[in-house]
Amino acid sequence: MEKRPRSFYVFAAFFGLFVLFLYGPILTIGVLSFQGPRGGLTFPMNGVSTHWFRDLFQEQAVGDIWGAFRRSFGLGLMVMVTTVVVSVMAGLAFRKRFVGSALVFYAAITSLVIPSILISLGVGLIFNQLGLKVHWATSGFGSQLTWTLPFGLLIMFAVFNRFDQSYEEAARDQGASAWQTIRFVVLPIIAPSLIGVALFGFTLSYDEFARTLLTAGSYNTLPLEIFGMTTNVTTPVIYALGTLTTVFSFAIIGLFLLTVWVMGKRRARLGSDAGKGV
Repeated sequence: MEKRPRSFYVFAAFFGLFVLFLYGPILTIGVLSFQGPRGGLTFPMNGVSTHWFRDLFQEQAVGDIWGAFRRSFGLGLMVMVTTVVVSVMAGLAFRKRFVGSALVFYAAITSLVIPSILISLGVGLIFNQLGLKVHWATSGFGSQLTWTLPFGLLIMFAVFNRFDQSYEEAARDQGASAWQTIRFVVLPIIAPSLIGVALFGFTLSYDEFARTLLTAGSYNTLPLEIFGMTTNVTTPVIYALGTLTTVFSFAIIGLFLLTVWVMGKRRARLGSDAGKGV
């Protein structure tokens, strides 16, 4: 067996440190959230129990955790749906050149390189100048779209650049209208990519802090609520909240991946049945 070069072990060690740096804080918070009733915010642990998870579901003296969760969840769904719809429409539009297409493209992705706090400040100032109420469902929604839409657009542009248009031509030859071609041919083919865009939209919105800081108004989203708790909560209940939100995020990702897997299996089965029919 050929001996591995020294560079392999160097890169393996570097990757191990990267994974530790990435997931170490998450694991630390998860461990500390299972402390006993007298536990603190640091090691060593003081007992092992689920006390702080039970305490999390009791009425808290500070903040509105579950109200913030509902707002973040609702805002995430709004951003997700809008990102998917606009990204698909833009992807279809950019398949043909039009006057000003390059300008529109760069204007759409410029927000990725602008500091998030400046986006939040700018959106908040615009709403104030126009006499509109700063609220998480309006100004917060708009500021988060400046973060999620560019990712959705880039994904859709990549998808449609590799899309085989012969499928659409075959559908039109069979008498399908433009809408029928999109609905029954284009959308089913790009469905896994749509799920990816939806996942991006929801997760980026759900944990976005900076672009929501000055645009959420009087009601906090969950990231803002957690940040506020760090200044006045001195028990592991904040770790329990962090652990639950992390589990929820991984569950959402798992749900999307399961959906992609089921769709892939269904497509393979339909293809197999079609082949047998031939």
